[in-house]
Parts: sequence; C-alpha cells; structure tokens
Amino acid sequence: MTLARRHFLIGSTASAAALATPAFGAQGLDAAQLGLRAGAAEDQSARLQRAIDQAARARMPLFMPPGVYRIGDVKLPAGAQLIGVRGATRLSLTRGPSLLSAEGGDAVTLSGLTLEGGNQALPQNRGLVHLTAVTGLRIADCTVTGSGGNGIAIERCDGSVTGTTIAGSADNALYCIDNKALIVTGNAVARAGNGGIRIWQSVKRHDGSVVADNTIEDVEARAGGTGQNGNGVNVFRAGGVIVRNNVIRRMAFSAVRGNSADNMQVIGNNCAAMKEAAMWAEFGYEGAVFVGNIIDTAEDGIHVTNFNDNGRLGAVQGNILRNIGVLRPGQPPERAGVGIAVEADIAVTGNVVEGAIVGIRAGWGPYLRNVAVSGNVVRNAGIGIAVSVVGGGGNAVITGNMIAGARLGNVVGMEWGKAVTGDLTKAGTAAYPQLTVANNQVR
Repeated sequence: MTLARRHFLIGSTASAAALATPAFGAQGLDAAQLGLRAGAAEDQSARLQRAIDQAARARMPLFMPPGVYRIGDVKLPAGAQLIGVRGATRLSLTRGPSLLSAEGGDAVTLSGLTLEGGNQALPQNRGLVHLTAVTGLRIADCTVTGSGGNGIAIERCDGSVTGTTIAGSADNALYCIDNKALIVTGNAVARAGNGGIRIWQSVKRHDGSVVADNTIEDVEARAGGTGQNGNGVNVFRAGGVIVRNNVIRRMAFSAVRGNSADNMQVIGNNCAAMKEAAMWAEFGYEGAVFVGNIIDTAEDGIHVTNFNDNGRLGAVQGNILRNIGVLRPGQPPERAGVGIAVEADIAVTGNVVEGAIVGIRAGWGPYLRNVAVSGNVVRNAGIGIAVSVVGGGGNAVITGNMIAGARLGNVVGMEWGKAVTGDLTKAGTAAYPQLTVANNQVR
C-alpha cells in the first residue's frame, strides 16, 4: 500500500510538471493556463500583461499556444520571454503606440511569434515592436507584418535579431539607433516604405553592429529625400559596422549606404536592381572597405566619395559590377553610369566592371588625392577610366589594368563631367605630372 501510494504521488508530480512545461521543451508557464484564450474576439492585453509579469518575475518563459490573440500596448519587463509556435501563434494589434514594448531591463526574448500590425498608423519612429535600453535582447524566428510605422525599433540595446521575417512596414523594417554591437543575421525583409535595415547613431561614434546573411527586397522611398530613404542597409554615424553576405534587390536608392560611418566593411553582398548608386561611403567618413560584392543593374556602382566633406581612406577590391547606368528621371547623364567612383586615399584593385558609361572614376573636380587604380578589368564602357585633371587636384596612379571596348577612350582626363584630354594611354601624361598612367593593356 505504501509502495502504491508512493508510485501515485510520483506519477502525479510528473503529470503536473508536464503540464507546466510547454511543448517547446524548456521549463515555463503556459499562457492558456493563466487565462489567455486563443481566438477570443475581445482584447486580451490585460490578461497577457499579467501572465508576462508573472513569468518574468520567476524568470521563466511564457508559452503561447497556437491561435490569434488580440492585444495592444503590452509591456515587456526585465526577464520577459514570450515564446510561440512558428507560423501559428499570432498577436494582432488592437490599440496603442506598439504591439509590444520594453523600457529597460535585461534578457527580453521574443521567439516563434507572428506579430501583426494591421497597417494601423503608429507614431513617428515608433515600431510595432519597440525596445529601449534592453541588455541581452533576443528576437528569433518571428514574423512581423503590416506595421504602420517601423516593423521593429531598437534603441540603446544590445543583443540580436535572427531568423525573422519583417514584411510590409510603412517606414523601416528594422530601425536601430544608439545600440551597441547588435547582431542582425539571417532575416528576410520585404516591402518596406522607407528603409530595410537602419543602423544609426544620434552622434558619430562606435557602434560595432553586424548585418549579415539577410535578404532584403523591395524598399521604397515614400518620404522622399536624396538618399536617406530607399536603402537596403543604411549606416549613419555608426562606426565599425560590418555589412556582409546579404542579398539585396530592388531598392529605390542604394543597397548599402554609409553616411559619416567610420571603419565600415561591406563584404560579399549580392545586389541587383538599384535606382541609384548601389553602394556608398559618403560625408565625413574615415575608413571604408568594399570587397567581393556583386552588383548587377544599377544607376551607379560603388561610390567612395565626398572628400569635400573630409570623406577619405578606403579600399575597393575584388568586386564585380555589370549593367551600370540605369537613370532615374531628371538625373543628368554625366553624373550617372559610373561603375566605381573614388576620391581620396583609396586603392581600387582587382575589380571587374562590365557595361558602364564610365568604368572607374578617380577624383571629381579638385577632389582627388592618393588614388591607386591597378589590376582591374573594364569591359564595354564609354570611358574605361576617367581621372580628374582639374587644377588643385592631387595625384593618381593608374597601372596594370585591362581595358577592352572603351568607346570614348581607355584613360581620359576630366574636368568635372567633361572629357578634356585624348586617350592618356596613347597621348601620355607629360602635361599632368601628378598622374602616372602606365602598363595598361588596352584593346
């Protein structure tokens, strides 16, 4: 009798533990057991808030079973871990400036949730998910759709966003400002109104975020502007950012745009169908590396420019660019169709440019200093390599390049957008002692 009673107690304890442990395998609380009802017509924000607070106090995950939960303006305290079933647990916005938000705290986690905004307008810069001053943030395997503002907004946080789909955001898919070393990897971004992934700082300083292995498609520039909108990845004032191995297609402006961003590395991205320059380092940066990228069809290719605003120091190496010169309405032709454009303290080596109005451009007006263009292949361009010869410009070395099918000249001196010399591979550079043009193979 004692043995049987002991077996009964052990079995009862095991059954209770199984009920308290969700199917995802980690110990946690079940939202259904705390009063949440999947598919209920009424707003369940208050019930969900109580359940989240209870689980967070115990530092336990809260599991939300499959179904639709209508909520709004729910807060995520420190330790909140909200876990759903991928593709089946849906949280739909009813009210408030955000669906879910956090202010301070640590170890906030969202996983396996579908978060729906219903295209309801949000306040400016607000995210359907809005997270501020969280340490150890984790967003994984979620879907964010139909945000009437930003899909996800992250401010003054560290942590990661991985394996998440963000589609149909009215503003930016992922808006990140004043964060430290965010990891943004393996996400899918589609149909954003103004930006794909923004890595911003409010003042110029180190950021250290990594944006890698994402797919970003169909970004518009609904708010207009001359480049602040319409980009796949936009790095602004944020230093030490790595943008690596992303697939970026159909941008209203650029695939990757760095503005006043020091020590930015843009590596191994595959980009197509850009309505402006595919890649930029502009306005007051020091240090920009563009290596191993593929760009097919863009108004311009890679611009590492703005020496007039102290933009300097970089390397453009081993990139493939083709079909460069797709004009936006109103863009003057002399400013478009440039495969690679550089200005100061930059090496351009080992690139292949096929099909451009100008294959490679060194300098713009007097803005030229310490540029080396060597070992590149330029094929089927109007001008193979254009180099500025405006008075006050600095030095450039153009050596060891292969140039084929340049209709208007292999290496040509320019005054701004106007060709003012013959082919310098034939005429020589005696009139321009600041230039070295030698050992190029042309045909």
